[in-house]
Amino acid sequence: MAQHATLTRARWSTFSFDQQILMIANEMNRAGKLTGPDDGLRRANAYERVLALTDLTVQTATRRAVRRELLRWRDLAAALYVQPAANAEDHDAAWRCLLRFTPEASRQLAV
Repeated sequence: MAQHATLTRARWSTFSFDQQILMIANEMNRAGKLTGPDDGLRRANAYERVLALTDLTVQTATRRAVRRELLRWRDLAAALYVQPAANAEDHDAAWRCLLRFTPEASRQLAV
């Protein structure tokens, strides 16, 4: 995960929960665009970044319920990571679920 290699828990915790969720969603958006047969490695790398940012969010979450729900959501992202081919329907469902974590992030969904 070279793109976020220098990102520490301390630095990640300076972002609001809204910002953290939106940054994870941004990586999900990147992964969702990589659907071609030659995009497997790039898609896997994007999902790795999703998982790493989710892990940082779990580690810095102060509320137990938030950690629990993020860990449940992480299972969805991990399932996408191990799939051999892109699955647009599963990806979209996981992305929408992530954006529902906060009202600010939910604004990214089309009404």
